[in-house]
Amino acid sequence: QVQLVESGGGSVQAGDSLRLSCTYSPANANTVCMAWFRLAPGKEREGVASLWPRSGSTEIGAPEKSRFSIYQDNAKTTVYLKINDLKPEDTAMYYCAASTDSSCIWRSRMAVDNYNNWGQGTQVTVSS
Repeated sequence: QVQLVESGGGSVQAGDSLRLSCTYSPANANTVCMAWFRLAPGKEREGVASLWPRSGSTEIGAPEKSRFSIYQDNAKTTVYLKINDLKPEDTAMYYCAASTDSSCIWRSRMAVDNYNNWGQGTQVTVSS
């Protein structure tokens, strides 16, 4: 089982930037696929970005892709989500997800059921 801990959320103004962190343990966990999702009130969980730690392959699933980036640290124990030019519609709980099932790389990167480990989430609130 992989433990995921998110951090970096907060209350910000429109136009600000945030970097969310997802640290997973144990360090040698078999995290084949990782992703960030977000859940806003009244909406379905949305895939924001994904990263395959071993290859470094990334994909942005959120609209306005140029505002989002996902990357990992050199130790490959933390995955970051950077959001630039935050907008009120970015307000949501942001969740980190991971899959230890190697078949995840063959399935949809932004599908909720592609991941079998989830963090508790970090809240991002953007005011105009």
